[in-house]
Amino acid sequence: MEVKIIRSNRKTLSLSVDDELNAVVRAPLYITTKQINKFVSDNTEWLEKAVKHKDTQLKKYDLTDNEIAELVNKAKEVIPQRVEYYSLMMNLKPTGVKITKAKKRFGSCSSKNSLCFSCFLMLYPIDAVDYVVVHELAHIKHHNHGKEFYALICQYMPDYKQRERLLKVQ
Repeated sequence: MEVKIIRSNRKTLSLSVDDELNAVVRAPLYITTKQINKFVSDNTEWLEKAVKHKDTQLKKYDLTDNEIAELVNKAKEVIPQRVEYYSLMMNLKPTGVKITKAKKRFGSCSSKNSLCFSCFLMLYPIDAVDYVVVHELAHIKHHNHGKEFYALICQYMPDYKQRERLLKVQ
């Protein structure tokens, strides 16, 4: 496996896997190549699991144009209803709801409180879809991932951590 090293003005080392299933190390400018190699070596087990997970995710989204179109149609049918349901419950109104074909994020909330959701959410159980909806609605009130943000989610979805896990194991 190729290891890509990206050096920048940062303070910590991080390890991730890109879409070509290569390891990516982000490192501070002052860290030596020897230190980076040791970091990768120390995290070999994690890296192997991450590569398998990334490969599974990439294969999951390797669909035909017709299959993607079906997901988009299903998402346009399901997600706005879920947004409306939780929006009323949470008393938070988005300025818009859009369905995208994003593969790297399930949802987003713009600074103008417009919500976007990936059609690929339709590959997951409805409990996971509802979690993403509540998560994005919570961003209308809290444009961050702080304690208040998660407290708001927990108020309407006490089991949100189990639902969030559904997005990682599928």
